[in-house]
Amino acid sequence: MAFKLDHSVVHVSDRARSDAFYRDVLGAELVEIAGIRMYRFGDAQLNVHGPGLDAKPVARIPVPPGGSDLCFEWEGPIEGAVEHLKRCGVAIDCGPQTGFGAKGLGKSVYFRDPDGSLLEFIAYTL
Repeated sequence: MAFKLDHSVVHVSDRARSDAFYRDVLGAELVEIAGIRMYRFGDAQLNVHGPGLDAKPVARIPVPPGGSDLCFEWEGPIEGAVEHLKRCGVAIDCGPQTGFGAKGLGKSVYFRDPDGSLLEFIAYTL
């Protein structure tokens, strides 16, 4: 049986700042259900832990703000991702460089969210 990743978790320290970043830089749809915020990316989702949410009933050791490492597929050449990050005022930590993702060989750029979580855009068009 094969499984598909449905959601993961990112922990933030400032919801408004992170909401703006994930919406404007990553194109997330902001969804709120029963007072719980989520970031949707098509059929995948990031649940958002942070101020006002106690993750301990489920998470034995909650991920700290800045403790995530997430990769998002960029459609098109990686140069488009570099330009997008520049337009958004987001510093690039590393790249573009060649690496491997879920679909094989690609080119990536690495950057950080406002809490310091490592984020990556990977493009499979070489």
